[in-house]
This record gives sequence, structure tokens and C-alpha cells, in this order.
Amino acid sequence: MRYWLFKSEPSTWGWDDQVAKGDVGEEWDGVRNYQARNFMREMKVGDKGFFYHSQKEKSVVGIVEVCAAAHPDSTTDDDRWDCVDIKAVRPFESTVTLDQIKSDERLSEMVLVRSSRLSVQPVTEDEWGIICDLGRTKP
Repeated sequence: MRYWLFKSEPSTWGWDDQVAKGDVGEEWDGVRNYQARNFMREMKVGDKGFFYHSQKEKSVVGIVEVCAAAHPDSTTDDDRWDCVDIKAVRPFESTVTLDQIKSDERLSEMVLVRSSRLSVQPVTEDEWGIICDLGRTKP
């Protein structure tokens, strides 16, 4: 299993929207960055991810799971763009802010710290455990 981080503006698609989709999940569509698309192409059903609210909140708010492997993005006819489907697993007991992540020396190499604009990004197993601990949430 691999770990990922999915960023979304809560005013566009937030944690509550994701939870409302239930076990069927929702396409993580509209991504138009080749590196982020390539990460989605690497994902397998069952991989876990952090759901991250960007913009004002800038925090990890929940855990999601990939429930459908990469497939054509339904929001475009351009066959260059793929997406995965994700479903909500559980909210964080305590959200973990970007400031907390940046101030933790153990997370200094995390993609979120080094390339914060990327909307889909990998998370190492160690980073996964640290952030779950910070959020007092079962991995």
C-alpha cells in the first residue's frame, strides 16, 4: 500500500462533500498537472490518502481511500487526463495544519513542504505515521 495527499479548496470540494458520497466515493477530477496525473496513474485500489483543505485552512482534515484505479477524467474529452476515485474513511480527531507540518523537523522533506502547490502528491510511510500521530488519528 502507498500513501498520498489530495488537496482541495473547501469552498469547491470539502471534507463534508467527500463524506456525503459514502462508500461509492467520487472522482478526483479536474487535475490538469502532468505530475499529479502521473501520481494518480500509480495509485492502486486500497491506497490511503490525506484529505487536505487548501487556501485559508491549510490543514489535513481526514483520511481517504482510493476506491477506483486511474481512468479517464469525465470532466474532459482530452484523453491525456486521468483520475482516481476516492472515498472518505475517517476524519482527523484534530486537524494538522501546514504550520505544524512545516515546524516538525521530521517532515522537512515532505512534498507538501517542498512543493506545496501540487494538488496530488505522495506521502512516505513515516510521514503518514507522524501526521496521524499529530492528528491523534488511527492510521
